[in-house]
This record gives sequence, C-alpha cells and structure tokens, in this order.
Amino acid sequence: MATPINAPRKGSINHAADSQLAQMGYKAELPRSLSMLSVLGLSFAIMAVPYGLSTTLYISLTDGQAVTVIWGWVFVSLISLSISASLAEICAVYPTAGGVYYWSAMMATKDWAKIASWITGWFNLVGNWTVTLSINFGGAQLILSAISIWNEDWSANAWQTVLCFWAVMLVTFLINAFGAKYLDLINKICIYWTGASVIIILVTVLVMSPSRRSGEFVFGHFDASASGWPSGWAFFVGLLQAAYTLTGYGLVAAMCEEVQNPAREVPKAMVMSVAAAALTGILYLVPVLFVLPDIKALLNTASGQPIGLVFKSATGSAGGGFGLLFLILGILIFAGTGALTASSRCAYAFARDGAIPGSRWLGTTNEKLGIPLWGLVLSTVVDSLLGLIYFGSTAAFNSFTGVATICLSCGYGLPILVSVLRGRKMVKHSTFSLGKFGYLVNIICLCWIAFAIVLFSFPVSLPVTAASMNYASVVFAGFACVSIGWYFIRGRKHFHGPPVVQDQEPTLRGQAVGDDGEKVLDYDMDVAPPKG
Repeated sequence: MATPINAPRKGSINHAADSQLAQMGYKAELPRSLSMLSVLGLSFAIMAVPYGLSTTLYISLTDGQAVTVIWGWVFVSLISLSISASLAEICAVYPTAGGVYYWSAMMATKDWAKIASWITGWFNLVGNWTVTLSINFGGAQLILSAISIWNEDWSANAWQTVLCFWAVMLVTFLINAFGAKYLDLINKICIYWTGASVIIILVTVLVMSPSRRSGEFVFGHFDASASGWPSGWAFFVGLLQAAYTLTGYGLVAAMCEEVQNPAREVPKAMVMSVAAAALTGILYLVPVLFVLPDIKALLNTASGQPIGLVFKSATGSAGGGFGLLFLILGILIFAGTGALTASSRCAYAFARDGAIPGSRWLGTTNEKLGIPLWGLVLSTVVDSLLGLIYFGSTAAFNSFTGVATICLSCGYGLPILVSVLRGRKMVKHSTFSLGKFGYLVNIICLCWIAFAIVLFSFPVSLPVTAASMNYASVVFAGFACVSIGWYFIRGRKHFHGPPVVQDQEPTLRGQAVGDDGEKVLDYDMDVAPPKG
C-alpha cells in the first residue's frame, strides 16, 4: 500500500513496512533483504515447473496421456491464476509472515476469528511441510532414477530411497541455515537456471530426437486404459500433476516480513509467478510430448520416474539423457531450498502466536544467523520423519503430493471464503483489487478447492492395494488429530489468534518519513477490520 515518490531510499521503505507491521501487532525481527524479483524467484522455485511436471509425469500418462498432460495444465493454470489473484488482493491489505492464518483471523468476526485462525494456520502449516516433503522426496527418487538411464532394470530399495531423501533434506537445511544471506541471490539464479533449462531441453529434444509424435497426438490423444478409472474421471484424477506443481505461489506470503515494500511486491510476485509458471509449463510439456517413446514402457519403468528415459530416447544416448536430467536436478535444489525456507517462516509465524507446541523456542529468531532457526529445525525433522511412510507404501509420493495439494488448497480457500462471507468489505481498499469481478473470481476458486479436496484423495489407478493406496487422507487425518488435540490441551485457553491492535475498520492515512525528516512515501495503511 505504498506509492513511491521520487525514488525513496530503501531504509525509508523498510521503515514504512516495519511501521505497518507494528500496526498489525508484530515487531519486525527479520532483515528486509529480499526484493520483488527475489520473491518471484522463490515462488517460481517452489513451483519448480520442469521439476514438478517431471516427477509427476507418470500420473497424467496413466490418467489420459497427452490430453490430460497439456489441457489439464492449461485448465489448472487458469484456476491457479484466479486463486493467486484472490490471495494477492488480501495480502496487499495484510502483508505479514502469518499469511493466510492471519488473514482469516483479521477478516472474520470476533466470535469466529480464533477458530478460523487456528484451522487455517494448521492447514497452511501442514501444507508447507508436505509440499517440502514431496519436493525433496520426489527429488530423491529422481536422483536414483538416473541410474536406470544406464540400467533400465535397476530400481532403488526403500532404504536407499529414504537415505537419499534425508541427504536432500540435509543439503536444503544447510543452505537455509548458513546461506540465508545468499537467499536473495539464490532465488534470482533460480529464474535464470529454470528458463535456460527449459530452452536447452526444448531445443535439444526436438533437434536430436530420431522420431516425433504428430500434432494430433500431442494435442488430442486421450487414453485412460492404464488407470482403471472411467475416462472422464481419469482426466480429473490426472490433474494432480498440474495442481501439485502449481501450489507454491501462496507460500511466499510467509516472506512478507523480509521483503522491501511487501504490500506491493509480494502480491505482484504471487500472480506473476503463476503466469510465468503457466508459460514455462507449456514450453516444457509440448516438446516432451512430441518426443515421447512408447508410453507403456515408460509406465513400467522400474524406477517409477520415466523422464530420464524420455531424455535418453530423445538424445539417443545415456549421457545425453543424464545431461538433460541434470538440469532438472538443479531445479530440485532451488525448489527444495525455497520450500523449506517458506516452511520455516510459516512455522515461526504460527508459533509466535502460541499455536504450536514449543512456541517459546519456535517463535524466536536466531540473531546470529538472522533466521527462525528452530522453525527450520522443526520443519526439517517433521519432513524427515514423514519420509518413513515409504517403508509401508511404495505409493507414498502420491500421498505426499495429494495431502500437500489438499492442505494448501484448504489454507488458501479459507481466507477467501471468509472474505466472501463478510461481503468482501475487508479488501475494498486493497491496492490489488479484483474490482467488480471479485465475487465471481472468489466463488470459482472456492468451487474448485471443494472439488479438489475430494479429487486428490483418490488413487492414481485401480485396482488399489495396501502398497498403492493414496494415503493422503490418512496423513491429513493424522495432522488433524494433532491440531485438535493441541487445541483442547492448550489452544482453547492460551491461543488468542493474531494480535488485534484496533477494533475499527480503517484506512490509516499516513506518511513515511526519512531519517532527515523528509517525506518519502505516501501510503494507505490498513489495520485491523471491525470485529463483529
């Protein structure tokens, strides 16, 4: 909610943002070292389009093949743009690391603010944890699948997969813990690495492939026989590939307290990252579909990750296939690091309001490292333990992607729902307003989210066994029990939700003043809305 006047100094911009944060009841404790480009890179890194689409390619190939891959991506991209715009509208009013759980509390009535905050916060926290889990676990599987480029009959056992997953978690933890001052640079590099990777893969596979599919196949072939589902339903089940990949945009709200001018830059980054991801996905998927080898062979690959074999077939050599796969593995590191960054900030923000066991430590920052270290440790440990599910289910990755998509969708949907139920009056002063289309866009988002909760609890294919079951609903129920149990143990007495500074709807009109007394910014500062 800031309009620059004559290129103000960064210190003055940060002062205005810190003052706005104080109006929302929080003290600025994290350095504002991130730019809009960095936040855009972070969001782009978490979505990690080529990586996310590669690790989940088998889902859409099972449930409809080319039509599900390409048109499913287009459909979900449009839905995701609607959701990101709805969240950006709210974020422009309440730019705080609490993100969706803070928004639900501030927009709800006084009687419902506490419970709305608690439910939204736990959905968002579990969604952050499981999207990080799914990124890094899928990355471990993809790393090990590189071996199958040379030996197609080889597959990793459970211990090898889990140990590789823990190694990926350790690398992303160390980058977050000791490389925090370089996160701005890392996020920017991610944009260029991803863009360059897509162009290299596009050109290489189209030039070197000995044969190509027809345009009719790429844009019109549909075959769901491998799924066991009826054709129409198989298409929707296959949307998990696109929906899972396009989930990270809302996580960057957790970075609001580390961004210069967050009320303007974070909402912009949310929407721009989805638009960029949608275009990147098209540029990546179309050439891959043109050079697909035999699909039945891809679905029967021992590693369960067929993208390496697609690259090998297109380049005609194992070395060429690994070279292209290496580009995707580079994106994995950016994605895993970014997702863990957002998870740690989400845990920190939720803990400082007393909603997580151990809030005394989790809601603090480490002054030396300049990060919420205990929130980072908690996120890493929880994800590492959840990876053990793989010992009981070879389809654990399906469960991780499903529960991440469900929880994040619910976390995104609840503040949008509260806003609609309150007549959208809390966002009427938003600098990122949806205007007269607000109700329509919000309602489309809510309908899709309600459908997605049911849809992504289904297994990818039939028949279902204990090993191939989608345990998303089980993981979801487990965290729900923890949330409900902690609420009755401590939350109902000691959790009061985010602080409410004023009990009136404002817009507080103010000015940011530089160190020398010169006015450098005009801004509208929205503080707490009416409660009741």
